[in-house]
Amino acid sequence: MATAPDVVARAARLHEVDAGRVDELAANLLEAVDSTPPGATLAALGGGRVIDVAKAIAAARPPLRVVAIPTTLSAAEMTRIHRHAVGIPADAPRVRPAVVLNDPALSASQPVDELAASAANALAHALEGPLTVRRSPVPALAAGEAARLIAGAWAGGEPDRDALALAALLSGYAIDAMGYGLHHVVSQTLVRVAGVGHGPANAALLPHTLPALRRRAPERLAALGSTMGADPVEVAAGLAERAGAARLRDLGVTEERLDAAAAAAAQRAELAGTPPAAGEAELRAIYAAAL
Repeated sequence: MATAPDVVARAARLHEVDAGRVDELAANLLEAVDSTPPGATLAALGGGRVIDVAKAIAAARPPLRVVAIPTTLSAAEMTRIHRHAVGIPADAPRVRPAVVLNDPALSASQPVDELAASAANALAHALEGPLTVRRSPVPALAAGEAARLIAGAWAGGEPDRDALALAALLSGYAIDAMGYGLHHVVSQTLVRVAGVGHGPANAALLPHTLPALRRRAPERLAALGSTMGADPVEVAAGLAERAGAARLRDLGVTEERLDAAAAAAAQRAELAGTPPAAGEAELRAIYAAAL
């Protein structure tokens, strides 16, 4: 709130989003917005969790619309990918923000370690989207440019925050258009099962999911590496180091959680997005390699 005081000052009502799961957080806020006038706007100022909660509320209470003002590189503002509030039917239409205000002074404002974790999330969008069965030429070009920008943004002493902000937008557009598969299933599931942060989970796992994705689409990943001018795995590993997430154990994940995470991930239909769909044994091995 301190980074955008004018937004806060002009809000008719203010609802702070706690830590927790999007589906539960959104459900807890539904009653608070039920008296909102028809056609009102939800201004979501924050990271992916905050923006996803706003999307879930709008999906549960149409015709509310969302204006997203991101403060991280999550790219949640560019997608209609979100969990529904508890109690909302799974087939209810999902919501993409109607307006996105992406100011690099906000969206790329995190401290360097958190920014690196968020950049790893954006890189995962850019690298996995073009490998899915829903690959399409224009979103794939956007993904390639996002990956190139992310790789170049960390080449100097200080990260190029403007480049990272643009990369996040492009990567979000790409993943929204082309969907996701193995990497996002693995990281999202670990977040829910082990309670780690979304950005750090992506950072820790991407160097280990990319080899599995390379086996599935070697030519496409090689083309992305050529566009980046770097090995995608090396770039991902560098971001993990900067994020303090080189290993899952650095995030407090214990080996006891890996079996549950692999079992839960194996049930996800999105694995079919990067065929062949990974089985529980392969997923468990990825988690173990990242531990």
